[in-house]
Amino acid sequence: MEIVVCVKPVPDPRQWSKISLDPQTKVLRREGVEMVINPLDRHALEAALQIRQTLGGRVRVLSMAPLSTLEVLRETLALGADEAVLLSDRAFAGSDTLATVRVLAAGIRRWGALPDLVLCGAESADGSTGQVGPQLAALLGMASLSYVCGLEEVTPERVIARWQMEEGYARVEVRL
Repeated sequence: MEIVVCVKPVPDPRQWSKISLDPQTKVLRREGVEMVINPLDRHALEAALQIRQTLGGRVRVLSMAPLSTLEVLRETLALGADEAVLLSDRAFAGSDTLATVRVLAAGIRRWGALPDLVLCGAESADGSTGQVGPQLAALLGMASLSYVCGLEEVTPERVIARWQMEEGYARVEVRL
């Protein structure tokens, strides 16, 4: 099974007081702040590694971030990812979610055939939009599930997930 996990480096929450906003560009200044794997993306990576352990295949990590965040990608390899790719260009600075998704989709397409599964954290600790996963699925023409809080079954044909709703949980099946 070919799995891609999108990972966003985010400022270490213990250092958020050091972050400021550039008044001209409206881009966050993160100089001097340690970057870490977005916590919910780490969960997605752990799920991908468990799926690979059961079904075999490959886990690739993809990120759009500044070169200064390479250490975060190295950590994904240390955790067990087979490959990690950083898409980085000054033109990406300050991108909204749609621009981010277009870059990530182009990166995924560069590998050739679409993967069987793309996993993203529900949202990033620094932006909290929750838009990247669903937008990426739409752009790639893949099925999408948001608010997944557990995977009950993953096969090469389908995923059965526990899906969080306002008033509880549902069991949802998506064909790959």
